[in-house]
Amino acid sequence: MSMYTSVFLFIGNDLFEVMLDPYMQYSCGYWKTATDLNTAQIHKLELIAKKLHLKPGMKVLDIGCGFGGLAKYLAKNYGVSVVGCTISKEQAQFGEKLCEGLPVHFELCDYQKFRVAEKFDRIVSVGFMEHVGKFNYETLYKIAEDALTDDGIFLLHTMGRNTKKFPGTCKWSHVNIFPNGWLPKLEDLVVKAEDKFVVEDVHNFGADYYYTLAEWEKNFNAGWPKLRSKYGDRFYRVWTTYLQAAQGFLKSRNVHVYQIAYTKKGFVGGYQSCR
Repeated sequence: MSMYTSVFLFIGNDLFEVMLDPYMQYSCGYWKTATDLNTAQIHKLELIAKKLHLKPGMKVLDIGCGFGGLAKYLAKNYGVSVVGCTISKEQAQFGEKLCEGLPVHFELCDYQKFRVAEKFDRIVSVGFMEHVGKFNYETLYKIAEDALTDDGIFLLHTMGRNTKKFPGTCKWSHVNIFPNGWLPKLEDLVVKAEDKFVVEDVHNFGADYYYTLAEWEKNFNAGWPKLRSKYGDRFYRVWTTYLQAAQGFLKSRNVHVYQIAYTKKGFVGGYQSCR
């Protein structure tokens, strides 16, 4: 493995199964009342569901759906159907098994090539905006606008920053962990949505990501003995550096986690959020 090749390109589902919760959530948990990782992730999933104001029979689009955990939770607990969009064949296959028997379908395609055959009542995107690149925000918003019903809700969950003084990426992260990753400014998440959406609610719970990352590091270290032969010691050093550095960024409050609720024309009667 070249020292200049992202370790992320070599990661399999086995790493995430060791590190994450049963819903395979590779994004910030919600620790308002939780005391463990599994509960924090379930509370995050429930928070998303409440903010989407779901009703049985609704159609939901999950852009950048990961391993399908959110799709499973929404379909199982709220009686909705979900289409997940991902470029990862491995994640799609994992999601299909995870969501077996539920009205969940996975589209294996780049989000920019996703073609809307039907409108969706709700759209959600969790931990995806950080990877689209700073020149593609308007593209993502346009796709969401085209796919959403006029009375629908689009909920975006993303890491971000509130000042340009803190960089959107760094060379080490770009080379080793997230090629072309970029943390949006809060301003971007509002301005780039202009003329497409009404910003109904902005919720910052970035401090919770510190606790999530700390639990991931514990799980990773506990599971490392059965991963070591596959990944090697260099991977261990890079991955633990990433997890520890991320904890520092979140604890310093220079990096945040935003959940932003958008509607096309304003939610009828006013949008009611929750915390």
